[in-house]
Amino acid sequence: MPSGTHQVELDLPIDQIWNFVKDMDNWAPLVPNYIHHEKITERQSTWEFKSDIGLLKKKISLILDITEWQEPNRVSFDLKGKSEKYTGKGYFEARAINVNRTKLTGFLEVNATGKIGNVVNSKLEAALPKAVEEMAETICTTLGNLKSV
Repeated sequence: MPSGTHQVELDLPIDQIWNFVKDMDNWAPLVPNYIHHEKITERQSTWEFKSDIGLLKKKISLILDITEWQEPNRVSFDLKGKSEKYTGKGYFEARAINVNRTKLTGFLEVNATGKIGNVVNSKLEAALPKAVEEMAETICTTLGNLKSV
């Protein structure tokens, strides 16, 4: 299954990172190719993205279910295509290095099935690691800006 993982260290206490990550409204717009998301419940939401994988350029709609909220360390989720044949999972995990420094890990795994699943998955193999890195770095920049305010 195509996946990507990225780790960063931030000069912030774990609680400050948790306060940001625990609310998807803070980080959803930072996901690459983000269009829109809508909360259905505190644990379920729909997300829309622009798909830009090779020749496939279209809007993708996903349902995201939060499966774990372990304060202040982890938010895990599953995702499923609303009409597209995608499934996957991911998480954000924070580990305190010391009182004012935290390691943040982002992980995302997505699998496409159906007629063109193999083609899409081969494109995702290259795209997901870059997307996860971009999202983690954008979250770090955003958190850094929040710190300096």
